[in-house]
Amino acid sequence: MLRVGLSGGIGSGKSTVAKRLAEHGAVVIDSDKLAREVVEPGTEGLAQIVAAFGADVLDEHGALNRGALAAKVFTDDTARQTLNGIIHPKVGARTAELIAGAAQDAVVVHDVPLLVENGLAPAYHLVLIVHAAEEDRVHRLVTARGMAEQDARNRIAAQADDEQRRAAADVWLDNSGTPDLVLAAVDELWADRLVPFEANVRLHRRVSGRPKVVPYDETWPRQAKRIAARVALAAGGLRVEHIGSTAVPGLAAKDVVDLQLGVPSLEAADELAESLGAAGFPLVHKDAEDVPKPEGADQALWRKRFHAGADPRRLVNLHVRVEGGPAWEWALRFRDWLLANPAEVADYQELKLKLSAEFASDETWEHYADAKEPWMAAASERMGYSGGQTS
Repeated sequence: MLRVGLSGGIGSGKSTVAKRLAEHGAVVIDSDKLAREVVEPGTEGLAQIVAAFGADVLDEHGALNRGALAAKVFTDDTARQTLNGIIHPKVGARTAELIAGAAQDAVVVHDVPLLVENGLAPAYHLVLIVHAAEEDRVHRLVTARGMAEQDARNRIAAQADDEQRRAAADVWLDNSGTPDLVLAAVDELWADRLVPFEANVRLHRRVSGRPKVVPYDETWPRQAKRIAARVALAAGGLRVEHIGSTAVPGLAAKDVVDLQLGVPSLEAADELAESLGAAGFPLVHKDAEDVPKPEGADQALWRKRFHAGADPRRLVNLHVRVEGGPAWEWALRFRDWLLANPAEVADYQELKLKLSAEFASDETWEHYADAKEPWMAAASERMGYSGGQTS
């Protein structure tokens, strides 16, 4: 099962995207719809709202008068928290029921208007953000929903801004143009990413590939931060670090995000294998090893568990290492040393580009990695790294 979070600002056109995904076979769970259902006449939710806010929030038919309730909570933070405390747990419970009832090979799309604002992105394998320019959104809200223009602008201003949404977005769907353009993008997304991603998660299958060394991509740190949050959630809050070449600004690198997850022991790493796999990071090698530094160091201290990403559009290497051990410490020390030494970055980049071209015809990166080792060993000496553990 693949869990997809769908969000976007009011008036951006999430419903258009959600409808198209449903046509492809996605199980769409609409949080706004559930929020209405849990306060329908006769429900416990409505009874609790009346108890908290009074019977004057009901209309003449005994249904919730949303305008009257909004007038009580819109400018009162305490009242709004009380209302959220009634509705959110019920919506959450109903959402869990619907997810549990979906098929094991389902693509579950959770339409959550405040996904970004509430920090929910790490709970999903992928987050889709639907975007439209503010003036387009205002026009839609005024013409299609009958809102006053200032009301529309106020609602837009109260939500997350574009920068916050971009930070959370694995997929940015631009809906500023005609509907056929965003629908075509959704069709491509479904076929090329969501369907194979779901299969990979269900089958605990990694995505493999041999990407070229490319110029530094300024989005790499933002991508790594999103992925690291998912890993940390699956690992119960353990420490995750962005390492490797994509963590060094300006450095050319293979388009693979390298992360390391710190565990207290390799036995603890084995206990996390299932949850990491379910989150989209299946185990690849249980008895993987890093190259000891310095040469001759105890190989046993450089053992790790190696996981990789299941997303067909984002290669991820996840190194699960004992936190504080020499392999964990070396990865951090090497990253930070490069960050502090621009001349070393330039030298390392020159080597990477040279070796990438030299071994371009190889089916794997094995020879490329081996050819880098002399430089890496020399770099360890320049770093002053002795292989000892530090806190």
